[in-house]
Amino acid sequence: MVSREYKRDSSLREKFQLLRSITNSNAESETSIIMDASKYIKKLKQKVEKINNETTSEQYDTTDPMVTVETLEKGFMIKVMSGKNEAGLLVCVLEAFEYLGLEVVEARVSCMDSFSLHAIGSSHNDDGQSMDAEAVKQAVVVAVRTWSDSHDPKG
Repeated sequence: MVSREYKRDSSLREKFQLLRSITNSNAESETSIIMDASKYIKKLKQKVEKINNETTSEQYDTTDPMVTVETLEKGFMIKVMSGKNEAGLLVCVLEAFEYLGLEVVEARVSCMDSFSLHAIGSSHNDDGQSMDAEAVKQAVVVAVRTWSDSHDPKG
């Protein structure tokens, strides 16, 4: 007759092997398998967040550009998206960056049918004051709205 403890240990070993195979872990110890599983879960969360962000950006209102700003180690990731591309929007956003004292370190822009800007901006404030992501977002949003109001065919 097999003891309960042996069955429990056997079941636990099977579950660790299953976890190891699901997470593509090469670890042998249970602790290492759990650490690998934790890393795997974090990667999955990042993938889900990225997919959710992409889905959200595809559902934005085409009449009002969407602006998001994330804080990076040395600067900001600024995204501006609009369902329509109109002349001058890129210049307006870049002028807002200049006003804020942001230097564009890297940028990807698409201006075919719609407008999409993904830029990394680095702040070079000599006065020692740091900028926060919300302030950057508000400045870009105000600039885009001002531009949008001046190009509104109704007004």
